[in-house]
Amino acid sequence: MKTIIYTKFVKNLFLLALTVFSTVSLVAQEEEETSKFSFSGSVDAYYRANLNAGNGIDAQAPGSSFANLPGFALGMANVIGSYEGEKVGFVADLVFGPRGTDAIFASPMYSATGDIVNQLYAYWNVSDKVKLTFGNFNTFLGYEVISPVANFNYSTSYLFSYGPFSHTGLKADFTLSDDLSLMLAVMNPTDLTEFNPTGQYAYGVQLGYSGQYANVLIDNGSFEIDYTGGFDLSDSFFLGLNAALFSGDEEDGIGSFAGVAVYPQLATSENFTIGLRGEYFAETDFFGAIGAVDAEGDASVFAVTLTGSATIGDLILKPEFRLDSTSEDATFTNGDGEPISSLSSFVLAAVYSF
Repeated sequence: MKTIIYTKFVKNLFLLALTVFSTVSLVAQEEEETSKFSFSGSVDAYYRANLNAGNGIDAQAPGSSFANLPGFALGMANVIGSYEGEKVGFVADLVFGPRGTDAIFASPMYSATGDIVNQLYAYWNVSDKVKLTFGNFNTFLGYEVISPVANFNYSTSYLFSYGPFSHTGLKADFTLSDDLSLMLAVMNPTDLTEFNPTGQYAYGVQLGYSGQYANVLIDNGSFEIDYTGGFDLSDSFFLGLNAALFSGDEEDGIGSFAGVAVYPQLATSENFTIGLRGEYFAETDFFGAIGAVDAEGDASVFAVTLTGSATIGDLILKPEFRLDSTSEDATFTNGDGEPISSLSSFVLAAVYSF
């Protein structure tokens, strides 16, 4: 009798252990699947004031994108949901606010709703060497991006502002070696993110080697050649570089521009880095990116931006002084309404990422 009871006890104990093990394994599997999902984003706001020009209703700003409103102003809220599987995944990147609206100025979403798609794509890791991405993704050209989290300077460069922001299409990334990579893409014309009413397409190529990237975008009679890279000159000193040449379609009356920017950055402590952006940008027969241009549509600007970056947990404070000096005397006006060729300004930005 005791043997029968003991056998039943052992059997029940085994079944209980098996049940507990199965439950724990199921929970662990669910946690593993859940961990493939991630949720991140940022919010930013800023204060801006001109130092040698008015700050009222007629306030002026540099001819580059974002951070151009007087007084206390809003940037954007950025919400990113993603899933990273072993072979497949997706990214849904939404932005809300003036910076996001400015970033998709050519999109139907500009006036349709307050929900703005910054990026929306799925990808397939075909192998360890090949990755396919399908959907809307931020541009592969240039040093700066839309999100203020990934930029050192809060205000943006002319090269960023007048290059493409985003593309919609199919791209293939190839890992050729530990240091060498290649990207090929076919896309809608620049800034046509939701649909393609033209029946034409743009083509992109990127060749990367040890953190240096040569980029080419061919877009229906126009093309842009871009170099983006940088070097760690020491443990605390980094030098970023960007140069680009754009040639527009003469039949459509689109001119050309060229520019170069350098980004030296020095980390003085674990929580503070100071950096400078020096940029020269010139346009020929262009639509006036810089502001007032001469009768032939030629103008240039030299812009220097000094930015401090102080990290407090997940919050970054960025005080910034900027000087834009143009070849045109009437580009800006001072407080008395008199034409001037340079504009000095101050920005204090707060960027929180999560």
